[in-house]
Amino acid sequence: MRCITNKVREEIARGNIGSDLSCPYHPSHYRGQNCSFCYCPFYPCNDTDLGALKTTRKGDREVWDCSSCLFIHRNDVVEYVFKRIRELGITEPDDPRFEDIFRESKERFFKKGKAIMVLGATSDAGKSIIVTAICRLLNERGYSVTPFKSQNMSLNSRATRTGEEISMIQDLQCKAAGIRSPSYHVNPILLKPKGDCVSQVIAEGVPYGDYDVKGYYSDFVPNKGADIVRRNIDFLKNRYDFVVMEGAGSPAEINIYDMDIANMRAAEMADADCILVINMEWGGSFAYALGTVELLKEKDRKRIKGIIFNNLYGKTGGLKEGTNRIEKMLGIPVLGIVPHLDIKLPKEDSECFRDKDSVGTGKKVVSVIRLPRIANFTDLDPLLLEDVTIRYVRRPEDLQGSDAIIIPGTKNTLSDLNWMKTVGLDKAVISYKGKIPIVGICGGYQIMGKRLLDPNGIEDADFPDSDGLGLLDIETTWSEYSKRTIQQHGKFILTGEDVTGYELHMGKSVSGERPLFHIESFVEGDFDEGASRPDEKIFGTYLHGIFEKPAFRRYFMSMLSDENDPKPRECTDYDEDVNLNIDKLAKGFEKAIDMDLFERLFMGGKK
Repeated sequence: MRCITNKVREEIARGNIGSDLSCPYHPSHYRGQNCSFCYCPFYPCNDTDLGALKTTRKGDREVWDCSSCLFIHRNDVVEYVFKRIRELGITEPDDPRFEDIFRESKERFFKKGKAIMVLGATSDAGKSIIVTAICRLLNERGYSVTPFKSQNMSLNSRATRTGEEISMIQDLQCKAAGIRSPSYHVNPILLKPKGDCVSQVIAEGVPYGDYDVKGYYSDFVPNKGADIVRRNIDFLKNRYDFVVMEGAGSPAEINIYDMDIANMRAAEMADADCILVINMEWGGSFAYALGTVELLKEKDRKRIKGIIFNNLYGKTGGLKEGTNRIEKMLGIPVLGIVPHLDIKLPKEDSECFRDKDSVGTGKKVVSVIRLPRIANFTDLDPLLLEDVTIRYVRRPEDLQGSDAIIIPGTKNTLSDLNWMKTVGLDKAVISYKGKIPIVGICGGYQIMGKRLLDPNGIEDADFPDSDGLGLLDIETTWSEYSKRTIQQHGKFILTGEDVTGYELHMGKSVSGERPLFHIESFVEGDFDEGASRPDEKIFGTYLHGIFEKPAFRRYFMSMLSDENDPKPRECTDYDEDVNLNIDKLAKGFEKAIDMDLFERLFMGGKK
């Protein structure tokens, strides 16, 4: 407390500084925040709207946790606090009059945020990118904004700074919203399919259990799920000006309507005004709009305040008569028609594989084993910044002409290893040993090892003891139902350059190989990670995201270059490219939408 007291004393003397762009942690919470009080003068306020008691890591005591509170970073709050400090002549942080200032500030400025929900007439309607665009536009207008998806089914996920697991797309939307450190609150329920209609349920960032469809809706949703959704909506509305929510699938699935916590029940909990999005690429757009709204219950239908026709290839001119008729039939305005936008952003799920055997148009062919339960395949997206074509491989003969092979992550390592053996891809991959680079990530890293042991059937009861590809001297064991979820940073050992990534895996591996990365962890201390055989061009790691920073991607591309080729161009930071594409998306959306109408319908009282 002494350090905090001294810091607050300095902040009182310094006065209002606005956003501290020179701070290495800026923005700590969200882009555009007021940084005058890095150390809150109200701590601990003990106000449960803004924080909560939390047990320390040692478990020996409880402390007031307000790490997610944004109240003291609002411009209007900071201006008022300094005005009252001057009026009262306060110079010391322990002045009891701060309690009065806090009470006054909260009465004047605290109010729950407004919820906007983006629904889709179908899966793949474009909900995710519309939410991304809205988050960026609201952030650019100076609001604190957060995305939210109550229930997401995806095998692409990321670890938060505090070690919870959320969907990759909500992490992307947080980037658009200017949030530096996303929390599990933005995606409190994540479903990760394991096969045979069973999914692992991640509840508030940690594994909760495995459910089939019937068990999920009859047991989890009524006993746990609905409370989780309500609790996290309230948490975010207490902290942000806007909560931009994303639905899942269609809100008009009448077979599960009353049990669905991803769409209209979530909208009701948040008191959200809703936008219905229709993907025009699929045809039948007006029927989708009409049918979806008509299938909703009357009380839910009233929440639909606007319609967006999305992803149009071609000109909008011929659609005016149709949109006018839809507006009259439904009594709901059409906000706009968004054209197909040529943007490069991560895809949410395996929908992106539909009818595609490859992506990119580069000269170098990177063959990715298309595992049946492939996960976190967005690891590969940064390679598309290079002169690369990514080819998804299902058969041994598809490997011909490869310049590199990647075995990606998987939700079921042992089952997918068995699949590789069944189709002959195990021997085919081994045949390229020493000829071209072979990289295994997470489950792919485990597959490249010598032995995989699962005596208790934690990963897959059908394969308790399996031989891996033997490309690396590692042995992986599943001995307990625990998941490692953590962000990491450190050095690429071969070059000494910085790397970042995150671990999301079951099982532990023991390696007899030269490590690939040296991890510098504040939580666990320094340690070596991964395995490498540079002379044989073989590499494996548990770190997802290794291609996002330039270090490993540059080295990987150098191995693909022919002797007479020029050195690969300087690699860019993938995060920078993503941010540019979010800006491009937001500008395209803003141009296509009637923003005056949007502000009247969805930003009332906030403009």
